[in-house]
Parts: sequence; C-alpha cells; structure tokens
Amino acid sequence: MADTHNKEVDQISGVETTGHEWDGLKELNNPLPKWWLYVFYATVVWAVIYWVLYPSWPLVSSYTKGVLGANQRQEAIAAYDEGVAGRSQFADKIVATSLEDIAKDQELLQFALANGQAAFGDNCAPCHGAGGTGSEGYPNLQDDTWIWGGTLDDIHTTLLYGIRSDNDDARFGDMPAFGADELLSKEEIDQVANFVAARAGVETDEGIDLAAGQVLYEDNCAACHGDSLEGIQEVGAPSLMSANYLYGNSLEEIKAQIANPRNGVMPGWVERLDPATIKSLTVYVHSFGGGQ
Repeated sequence: MADTHNKEVDQISGVETTGHEWDGLKELNNPLPKWWLYVFYATVVWAVIYWVLYPSWPLVSSYTKGVLGANQRQEAIAAYDEGVAGRSQFADKIVATSLEDIAKDQELLQFALANGQAAFGDNCAPCHGAGGTGSEGYPNLQDDTWIWGGTLDDIHTTLLYGIRSDNDDARFGDMPAFGADELLSKEEIDQVANFVAARAGVETDEGIDLAAGQVLYEDNCAACHGDSLEGIQEVGAPSLMSANYLYGNSLEEIKAQIANPRNGVMPGWVERLDPATIKSLTVYVHSFGGGQ
C-alpha cells in the first residue's frame, strides 16, 4: 500500500503538494484540465493518422509515401501549369490585339493592368519608383513631360528598345558637353544657363547678360530644343520651358547639365520580356495618367 502518512497538504488551497519546493514555494499536485488532456490525446491520434495517410518519415534513400499517395510538389506543379495555361489564353489575345483596342475590352484591360503592374514592380520600380513617380535621373511617369512621347505607341517603342541602350533600334539623343569639350567658355555657359532659367521661371544670377545668353542659345541649342525652348521629340530634346528637368531645376544644376551633361540609359526589354508582358507594361504605364 502507498504511504499516505507523509503527504503534505497546502493549508490555503487544501491541495496535496508534490514535495517539490523552490525558495519557499511548494508545487501543488493539481491534475491537468480534462479538456487539455483530450486535445493532447487528439493531436497524438491525428499525428498517427497523418503518418499513415501522407508522406512523413524519411528513409535511407526515400520516404514513406502514405496510403493516399499525396505529393505536394506535383500538386504545386499542376497548379502552376494550370495558371500558365490560363494566362496564355489572355496573353495570346493581348499580343493579337492593338494597344488601343485592349483598352476597349474590359477583360483584356484588367488582365493587362494586373500583368503590367506585376512586371513593373519586378523590372521598372527600382528606377522609376513603385508608383512611377521617378527621382533625379529617372523620369516621372505620372506627369506630362515625356521626352520621347507619351502615347501608347511611343511608350511601347521605348519599352521595346530602350534609351541609349545597346539595342540597334534604341532611341538615341546625345547632348554635347559644352564645357567638358570646351565648346563654350564658363562665361558663355553662365549666360545661356541664365537665359534658359529665366524662360523657365528659375531664379537667375544678378547682372547677367540675358541677351547674350539668347544669342548663344539660338546658335547652339535651338536646333534640338527649338527656337521657343519647346523641345523636339524626334531627337529626344526635352522642353526647357517648364523647370521639370530630369537632373534638377536649380540654376547651378542647369549649368552643370550644359557643361557636362548626364545622358541616362534605359534598357530595352524586347529580349528580356515576352511581347504580352511588354504590351501589358505599356497599358499599365499609360494608365498612370501622364501619357498622351
């Protein structure tokens, strides 16, 4: 028979102790709640059932297959193939439909926007920002300042071949380095920069000869940027009338761009993305509202 004479009962709770004590605290011999035990027993039973039904135990060169023969890898591959097949139906329609007509087909438009958004996040957002707002050196795709044009066809061509990329069909516009190549003196650069700044509403230097700057502009810049500074899209020369410049809109930044211009590069995507994705990107970028 068990010895019950040495059992200690807690005076406050009336519960028998286990005999363990830590720093004056005695452990009570309370049983676990029945609901907790039932849940624990259920998990044990479920684990055994799972081991029998599904792949679970590793072996030397394989694993237990389970009586159901389930294979999550094959299920994932099948789900992926199903998604690809569903996407290909829309992708084929995107390729066969003109950019203008995609916008008229609500189902195609929704697919193009979703597909374009995913492609933009993977390929374009690192430079242009998640919302296409751009940063210094990377154009804002939400405004109306499009150097190479903002129509659907213009955007599509830019995406296909890029700007100053290694593609033979890339858009290419190169601004001379008037300072680095000693085409203009520092004084002349100051004069033409102040003339452009004045026309764009940027604060100019005091006492500068704007008339001389205008002559210099007409002799060196008007052929590309236009007589009225409106820009010429065909050669990739931006309008200078609005101080929404790619490399900064202060007077000093204008001077720096004239003296030693930065000519950014955008990759062409024709060899990196499939035609449906490029057309989807075109529709998505145009949806920002800054296009034409």
